[in-house]
Parts: sequence; structure tokens; C-alpha cells
Amino acid sequence: MLSLVQGLVRFVAVVALLSAAATPVAAQSILRDAETEQLLQDMIDPLSEAAGLGYGAVDVVLINDNSINAFVAGGQRVYIHSGLIATADTAIEVQGVLAHELGHITGGHIIRHSEGAGNATRITLLSTLAGIAAALAGGGEAAMGVMALGQQAAMTSYLGFRRDQEASADAAGVAYLSAAGISGRGSLEFFRKLQSYEFRRGIPQEAEYARTHPLSGNRIATLRADYEADAAWDAPGDPQIQERFERIKAKLFGYLSTPERTLQAFPVYMTGVPARYARAYAFHKDARVDMALAEAEALLAMEPDNPYFLELEGQILLESGRPLEALDPLRRAVALTGSDPLIAPMLGHALLATENPMHLEEAERVLRAAVGRDRENPFAWYQLGVVYGQRGDIPRAQLASAEQQIMSGNPRAALMSARGAEQGLPTGSPDWIRAQDVGLQARAQIERQEERR
Repeated sequence: MLSLVQGLVRFVAVVALLSAAATPVAAQSILRDAETEQLLQDMIDPLSEAAGLGYGAVDVVLINDNSINAFVAGGQRVYIHSGLIATADTAIEVQGVLAHELGHITGGHIIRHSEGAGNATRITLLSTLAGIAAALAGGGEAAMGVMALGQQAAMTSYLGFRRDQEASADAAGVAYLSAAGISGRGSLEFFRKLQSYEFRRGIPQEAEYARTHPLSGNRIATLRADYEADAAWDAPGDPQIQERFERIKAKLFGYLSTPERTLQAFPVYMTGVPARYARAYAFHKDARVDMALAEAEALLAMEPDNPYFLELEGQILLESGRPLEALDPLRRAVALTGSDPLIAPMLGHALLATENPMHLEEAERVLRAAVGRDRENPFAWYQLGVVYGQRGDIPRAQLASAEQQIMSGNPRAALMSARGAEQGLPTGSPDWIRAQDVGLQARAQIERQEERR
């Protein structure tokens, strides 16, 4: 019986593995930045149009994770790890990845995942039942052999299904890059980087049947002819997109790395925009306020009306305890971006941080506009809750808190806040209805948490 139990445990483990593979694990946190999100949107939009989805139909979400990865997880969103941005040298490399991920979306691969997992699970289940029958007939060793072979066949079936999906997405990516007039050189270069990474990590370059993805070398060999035959092969990348990409790459490096690493990578003799961007964050993180402001001011001297440089200056001043001085650059940044929903909350924060009641009306206005355009911003909801609290509007403060808490993964607190808001708001009003909706979301999250225990 001990051997049979071990076989059943392995069966459960295989099924669990197949189920877990359906949803990639999003790492530490989502990174949100107005400039970065606009660039990624501008990079994917022509590909989305080429894929028949249209401009603005697909969002790109940046994950704070230094591994080289991108994935889709249902819906029309592509998730990219910060490590992928750090590894790429050109924007067209990232666009090659985006084109591939669009292939997964248009192919319905997440929805169809259950096909591959279901087939593998059926093979595992049938082999386990056959093993049980053999064990009951007295053939213990035969039973274990049957189950082991079944589990191997199930995993081979599943991995083959995943590789077919990857190959399909690769082919779709070729078509989308071509239709968008973007060279496949970047895609091949990125695959070469993946291959080099695999070599450095000692990942075997044979036995493809044991992998979820085709070998990088095989992908290069398969795709090279199609890319080289395409009319866009020799097309240069968009120089403006490339310039913006280099800025974003440096900005992320400065934000995510230690000040020491940043200053080694971007020493003070480098005076270009990327270097100054990175150093501004390094000095700010190191509490060298004057040096951080000097970098921001040097950037503004080059481009006085760049809203993201103004945002940077305002952020340094605000987070260094000088909110009143931060108001002017942040107001200008908000005006230049048409009240960008990621920049406006910082202005709202600065207005509140002045502790001047005269600024409450403006803070409420900019924060309400921000959450109206982007409801998935817990920081903006938190600041709006503070505004309502200071104005004595407790029910709406509770509703704003509920919005912030449900997005921050705290459904129990969100449920309590939503109930309090519902009791204090006019029955049937839009805010009262929204409090009920948030309460329902919170209850659903709580139920899912309890089911997983």
C-alpha cells in the first residue's frame, strides 16, 4: 500500500503542476510610471493594429522582477518584467517580444490552456487507474511502472502542447512585425541574448521535449529566413522610440538599483539625458537632495517643457519635505500631460502636504479627475480619502479607503470600509451603489482566500 500511496501522491503533484502552469506568477509588484507606460503603449499600438486588435486595445504592465520574462495571463494585457527591459539594448528587441505575446492573445492560448492540461490530466488519471488495478491484482512493481510511464506521457503531452503554442506565437509575431513595418532583427537579437543566458546558466541545449519553450537556437533557425525575407528587415527602428527607450531604461536602472551601482554605470562625466535621469534617482535615494535637483534642473535646461522632467523635479522636492516648492513643477507637468492620472496624484499629495486648507478644493479636483481616468491607482484613492477626511465627508472617505484597500489585497478592511460608506451615503446614489459593488468584490476575494486554505 505504501507504493500505491506514493504513486497517488505523484499523480496529485502532476495535476497540480499542470494547473499551476495556467497562470504565470506575477512577481513582487507592478511598477507604474506615466512616461514608461506611454512609451510601452506607443511601442505595442502599431503591433496591436497589425494584429487586428486596434490602437489602445492592449495594455502593457511592467512587473518589478529582474528575470527576463514576459507573459499574458488572460484578457488583453501583456506583462513584462523589468529584467527584460534591462537586458534589451533596443526598442525593436522589446517590440519583438510584444509581437510574440500578441500571438498568444490572438491565438487564445490562455483560454485554450485547459485543452493541453486536460489531455495530460486524462492520461495521468487513466494510467493511475490502470496502476491501481494492477496493484489490486498483486502486481505492485508493475503498478508503479504503469503509473510512472503514464505520468511521463502526460507531461510529454503537456509540454508538447505548450511548445506548439510558443511556435504559433512566434509565427504570429513575424506577421505582426512585418505588417507594422518593424524589422525582425530585434527579435532575433533578443533570442540570441536568451540563448547566451541559457549557456551562462548551464541550461541544456538538447532534449527540447522536456521544455515548455522551443530551444532558442531552434527558434532563431526557424525564424531567420522569414525575417530576412521580409521587406522590413533592413528598416531602421524609429529613432524617437529608441531615444525614449534609452531614457526609460536608465530611469528604471536608477530607480531600482542601489545608488552605488547607478553611479558606477552612469558616472558624472556622462552628461546625456539617460545618465542624468539615472543619477537624479540615485542621488535622491541617497538623500543628496541638492545633487538630485541639480540633475533635474540640467534635464529641464535641455527640455524646459518636458512634463516628465518637471514631474521628477516635483517628486524630489515633495519627498524631500518641500511640498510648497513642488507645486509649480507638478502643476506644469499635470497641465502639459492633460492631467495624466499617474502624475496628478502626486500633485494632490503635494497640495495636501502643504497642510494649507486653501489647497483642499484643488486637491479634490485633481484627484477625482485622476481616479476618473484610472480607477486602478490605490495611491490616488488613498490621497482622495485624506481629502474627504479633512473636509469632514466621512462616508466618501470610507468609500475611497475601500477602493484603495480592495486594490491593495486587503478585502476584509475593504469590506468594513464599504459597509461604513454604504450606511452614510444617500441610498441609491452613485457612490452608494459603488460602495455595494466594492463590498461584493471584497466578499468574493475573502471567499476565494478561504477556499485556498
